[in-house]
Amino acid sequence: MTDATTTTETTSTTHGVLLTDVAATKVKSLLEQEGRDDLRLRIGVQPGGCSGLIYQLYFDERSLDGDLVADFDGVEVVVDRMSAPYLDGATIDFSDTIEKQGFTIDNPNAGSSCACGDSFS
Repeated sequence: MTDATTTTETTSTTHGVLLTDVAATKVKSLLEQEGRDDLRLRIGVQPGGCSGLIYQLYFDERSLDGDLVADFDGVEVVVDRMSAPYLDGATIDFSDTIEKQGFTIDNPNAGSSCACGDSFS
């Protein structure tokens, strides 16, 4: 399988997580507030929660063996190899409304989720 698109990424291994433009802008803003340019947005899953798995979403400076990386307008999103199948096709967005504020994850792989919105199976 060949990649028909030309990219400037130095990493040849990517993942199927998408970061919306709104979320990328918010991440850039948060990193500017921190005064750091060495951090990347890491998303993963781990066992736990009422539905079986919980999301992890945080800034990380580490580069771990097996990480999958994609660049979204200068924002690097990192997924560990074990989490990638659970997150393939997921979209990270940011909402700032009266109803909700914060990052959201829309994951088509989630069979079910609990009321907190952080746990899925």
